[in-house]
Order: sequence, then C-alpha cells, then structure tokens
Amino acid sequence: MDLELTGKTALITGASKGIGKAVAETLAGEGCNLLLASRTEADLAAVRDEISAARDVQITIHPLDLSQEGDVQTLAAAAADVDILVNNAGAIPAGDLGRLEVGTIKDAWDLKVFGFVGLTKALYPKMCERGAGVIVNIIGMAGERPQAGYIAGAMGNASLMALTRALGAESVDHGVRVVGINPGPIETDRLVTMAKTTAKNDWSDEDRWRETLKGLPGDRAGTVEEMAWIAAFLASARASWLSGTIIMADGGQHSRPPA
Repeated sequence: MDLELTGKTALITGASKGIGKAVAETLAGEGCNLLLASRTEADLAAVRDEISAARDVQITIHPLDLSQEGDVQTLAAAAADVDILVNNAGAIPAGDLGRLEVGTIKDAWDLKVFGFVGLTKALYPKMCERGAGVIVNIIGMAGERPQAGYIAGAMGNASLMALTRALGAESVDHGVRVVGINPGPIETDRLVTMAKTTAKNDWSDEDRWRETLKGLPGDRAGTVEEMAWIAAFLASARASWLSGTIIMADGGQHSRPPA
C-alpha cells in the first residue's frame, strides 16, 4: 500500500529512542524527510546516521529541551513548513497524589503536556493557512483508564486527549487533521529495564523479565514498530477521514474488565 508520504516532511519529538525513533525509521522508509528533536545531541546524531545509511531522505536534528518555552519556539520556527507533526516527547512519573510533589507534576507536564500544546499552537495555524497538515499525538492509555497510582500521567494524558478531540473536530474544515494514539505497555528500553528489575527481585533472574508481562493481552507488551505503523497510517492520505480520533493501541486491554 502506498501511503503517499514520499516527499513529505515530518517533525518527530522524543525521536532519539523508543516509539519516536521507530516512527522516524518508518516514516523515512515511506520517503519522508525528517526533523528529529530530543534533548541529547549524541543520541539524535546516532539515529540520524543510522537512518541516513539506509534511506535517501533529508534529516536534520534539533537537540532541544521542549519543557522550555524558548526551545519550543526555536523548534517551531525551524519546523514552520512541516507537513506532519508527531508529538511524542515526555514521560510522566508514577505515584499517587500523596506521594507526588506538585513541582514534580509541573515539571513532567512542562514537557509531556505543554510541549505538545506549545508546538501544536505554533504549527497548527500554519497548517491551516496552507490548507494541509497532520498532527499525530502519541499520548497514553492512562488518559482513558485513569488509576490513582498514576494520577499525574492520567490527568496529563486526559488533557492531551481532550486537545486532540477538540482540535480535530474543527481542523478538517481547514484541511488539517489532528489524531492520537494511546499506547498500552510498549517494549521500550524503559519497560525492559523495569521488567528486569522486577524479575531479579522476584526470582533472582533478570532473564525471566518477559514473565512479568503475563496478564497483558497475549502475555506481551506491544512493540515500538507496531506503534510506528499506526502513526504512519494516521499521518497518511489513507487515513484522510480520521480526525479527532484516538486509537487505543493496547491489544484490547482497555476493553477488559479492570483487574
């Protein structure tokens, strides 16, 4: 299937690892030129070099801290003409309301919530002026199924889901689409590290980390590649009648009764 992405330009935040890196690799494979953003220049350069060795696309890297308003505006200026914005950067710490300091919540939201909001606010009007563009927000399933033990993430993700649905409801009138993905547990470096720690604590054997995933759909986590293909489809002309829509990409976990 031709996704009709050849020659498009995509900005991907949080692109140095995990889902963001997988999205960059997949979009490059579909012929997209890339702007890659994250905090660490060395990691971004490694991703750029790896993709450039395999794909004939243009790639620029932008080592910036998107929790800082000035860096958001710097990136927005460099990316003013992008066809696709993939908001992905940020992770919000676990903990209930009693355990988390308000400052910790604010710091996490500066990147995961206000980083998304800032880039969207800057680039969405430019897309509307051109009458074309797609914004893909990679959010998280906690916004759909909030739990007290991840309350900061649940609240932050719920706000980004509201942003996606509200903006996506009007954006099609301007030739722009706004969509989202709510990944469930995904086999990122962070998840594997946590699972190995659990396996070592429980069984004194970190190599049994996959056993900690039992009880998830299929007894496994999703893969970054699975998330990347969803993002590529949503960003493409093949998803032209999707806007204000959020895909629950969790193997059906959200439809299971609460544990």
